Amino acid sequence: MPVRTALFGRHQAAGARLIDFAGWEMPLQYEGIAAEHRVVRETCGVFDVSHMGQIETSGPQALEPLQRLLSNDVSAIPVGPGSGGAQYSLLCREDAGVLDDVFTYRLDSARYLTVTNAANHARDLEWFRRHALDYPAAEVVDQIADYAMLAVQGPLAREIVQAISDSVLPARMTAASRRLAGVQVLVCGTGYTGEDGVELLCAPDDAVALWDELLARSAVPCGLGARDTLRLEACFHLYGNDLSLDRNPIEAGLGWCCREETGFLGSEAVRSARRSGPHEKLVPFAVDGPGIARPGNLLLGGGVVTSGSLSPCLGVGIGLAYVPAERALAGTRLEIDVRGKIRPAVVKDKPLYRKQATNG
Repeated sequence: MPVRTALFGRHQAAGARLIDFAGWEMPLQYEGIAAEHRVVRETCGVFDVSHMGQIETSGPQALEPLQRLLSNDVSAIPVGPGSGGAQYSLLCREDAGVLDDVFTYRLDSARYLTVTNAANHARDLEWFRRHALDYPAAEVVDQIADYAMLAVQGPLAREIVQAISDSVLPARMTAASRRLAGVQVLVCGTGYTGEDGVELLCAPDDAVALWDELLARSAVPCGLGARDTLRLEACFHLYGNDLSLDRNPIEAGLGWCCREETGFLGSEAVRSARRSGPHEKLVPFAVDGPGIARPGNLLLGGGVVTSGSLSPCLGVGIGLAYVPAERALAGTRLEIDVRGKIRPAVVKDKPLYRKQATNG
């Protein structure tokens, strides 16, 4: 039976369509994916993302295993009185196959919290624990049961959360502890929608009261369906679709978060891929005309779609695909086999959705 979050009762009462997602019973949608998508673009939506995993690494040697495991330079994450930085990175195997993409928050000088993808959490945790054995003064603790996680996203998100905070919210790409409506919360200036906002980590017992307070202040509940279309318009990767053990960070366009000089696991393979250049690259595309490409659809001349949907804001089919490197430039014409019908498409620049272009 799927695991339920602390907010399951609220989702059920709101008439959410619930699905099994990575072993969790999660809301796919409430009013509808397109409507929830537009709410986040225009005002404020709140997502239950408590299925995400959390791993805390702490102690005098906490930095050492993280620097070995994570592709980015963990030592560069800032820390200050009462707040710390946030950093995106990858977990790689020695061959540079991607195990997961994660966010790490620095909670103190020797305390870090890494947020994992739900489907990968158990594997990530074992990976952390195995490699931390070489550092006896580093402790790795599974904290997935200790947190509920809410993502408050949209142009009004910060204003709504600020109104219930005891002090100024942390800036983008930083994290700090705050009291929100009397509840102790780790507030993180991050998100997965392409909009401003925050992600809130609190005790599961406090999640319902926090959820209710946000909805009372006009935040609209949104499901995983809108989360997917939002991240796709923003060209954010989804593990299992756009990232996998079969692809390296350079192919995926994530060389920017790889610092080979730190010696992370897979760094030599990433360095080699960077030098030689990838045979295929992940690119965003828009379908030129009717039709929606879906994951697994093949491209004529080579390549495969990894993510695809209808863009609620652009009104056309959009997606991400691995294509031969020589066909990866913006403006390149593509042909996608969508269940036997050839759909023309065009490689686009990132992100696919730009607010100023839509609003004029």
